[in-house]
Amino acid sequence: MPDMTNAITNTISIALFNRGLAGKVFEDVKRSGAKVVIKNNAPECVLLSPDEYVKLMDEVNDARLLSLAAERMANFDASGAIPEAEALKELGITADELADADKVEIE
Repeated sequence: MPDMTNAITNTISIALFNRGLAGKVFEDVKRSGAKVVIKNNAPECVLLSPDEYVKLMDEVNDARLLSLAAERMANFDASGAIPEAEALKELGITADELADADKVEIE
């Protein structure tokens, strides 16, 4: 059976906004986490703090990058790879330039 206490404590009615209690709702979201806003007895939206949203988006982006990397590795053909020394030579990059790379300032 689903945890009904969790469902009840994490839902709020849209009526709270209509009654001028948005500030209270936002403080509750900051204090105790995401809330599902209910309108006409159905979920309408989810409220998250900005920090929670950024964390969630970071996780989504990390998952996308991991999926892309896994796909690329599954199709990787080592026979077409170029050794590092050869790539650096083709690009005209010297060992001294690589050693000084951490000293470059970007404005």
